[in-house]
Amino acid sequence: MNLKLQIKDFTMKILVPVKRVVDYNVKIRVKPDQTGVDLANVKMSMNPFCEIAVEEAVRLQEAGTASEVIAVSVGPAQAQETIRTALAMGADRGILIQTDVEVEPLAIAKLLKGVVEAESPDLVILGKQAIDGDNNQTGQMLAALLGWPQGTFASEIKPEAGNIGVTREIDGGLQTIKLNLPAIVTTDLRLNEPRYASLPNIMKAKKKPIDEKTPEDYGVDVTPQLEIVKVAEPPVREAGVKVETIQELVDKLKNEAGVLS
Repeated sequence: MNLKLQIKDFTMKILVPVKRVVDYNVKIRVKPDQTGVDLANVKMSMNPFCEIAVEEAVRLQEAGTASEVIAVSVGPAQAQETIRTALAMGADRGILIQTDVEVEPLAIAKLLKGVVEAESPDLVILGKQAIDGDNNQTGQMLAALLGWPQGTFASEIKPEAGNIGVTREIDGGLQTIKLNLPAIVTTDLRLNEPRYASLPNIMKAKKKPIDEKTPEDYGVDVTPQLEIVKVAEPPVREAGVKVETIQELVDKLKNEAGVLS
């Protein structure tokens, strides 16, 4: 008797958190009262690391490895624009958790935990950090809250049935690990180069659904736990001086710069 074993192709459901930040080409200005960054009339865009995460998820879907890509964002109503960008890149639908509060990384991780429990994705791909705060915390916190394995600073992702291989950047070079799914992955710059959304895809994105939620829907208190005392621009760098002799250079390095003893 001949037995035939048919194995179905494994496909993942992927969740990609995206953040609305000041565009990386914009020069940051501090408010006159030094309470924060001046966002009035400033161009906003998707965090570059989040773009890499969306691109990787879409590539996995195009390769037949992912069945659905969901983009989720936490922020004000304008964050819909960021989700629309992700939809134009290829994501299938979006979720906006709307709040005007400046949400801290732990609260964001708790909100994402609620989304994960509702959507049951196999993989969550996040940017390793946002360029506004550079905290590099949310992915790790989410993995801890869920009890999921994590692969941070990913420069390559290789999905397999039931697990995923991640090559990650470490101080000593590269490290390759294998994670059982479901898992958390945070993206590094070398993972890919995000695509530009085409005009037809931008038009299609306008028709893709975005579910609107609130932090209360997930039972999360987003009240900030940290108080910003003061935000100030770095001091203006002083102009350098020319020295005539090596001895004068050594003297300045020792007595003025304090880098020599």
